[in-house]
Amino acid sequence: EPALRKARVCYDHLAGELGVLAFDGFERRGLLRRIGEAIELTRSGERHCRAQALTLGGGTRRPVCRVCLDWSVRRHHLAGALGAALLARCYAQGWAKRDPASRVVHFTTAGEQAFRECVS
Repeated sequence: EPALRKARVCYDHLAGELGVLAFDGFERRGLLRRIGEAIELTRSGERHCRAQALTLGGGTRRPVCRVCLDWSVRRHHLAGALGAALLARCYAQGWAKRDPASRVVHFTTAGEQAFRECVS
C-alpha cells in the first residue's frame, strides 16, 4: 500500500519514506554522526532538537538515537528517543495523525511541508 510505504509507525517512531528522509536529512546536516554501526546526536544536533522543541527524555536508559532498518525502503530510519520525539512532534503540531485502523500515518499537505523543513 502506498500510504504504508510513505509514512507509518514502527513501534513508537516514524518509518517509511518520510522516516528515511528524516534520518538522511539529519545525517546530511551533521546532526547525527555514525560511529561504526551506531549513531549519535552531535552538538549541532542537540541545538537543533532544542530549537525544534524535541523532548528527548533525558535520564532514561533508552538510547537518544539509533538506526532501524526500514523494510519498504531498505535503508535506515531514525529510532530511539529522538525518533519517538519527532513523531510525537508531528502529532502535537497537527502535521499528521495515525490511522486508527492501521500503522499508516497521514500527513496534511502543510504538515508534510513543515516536517520536510524540520528534517531537511
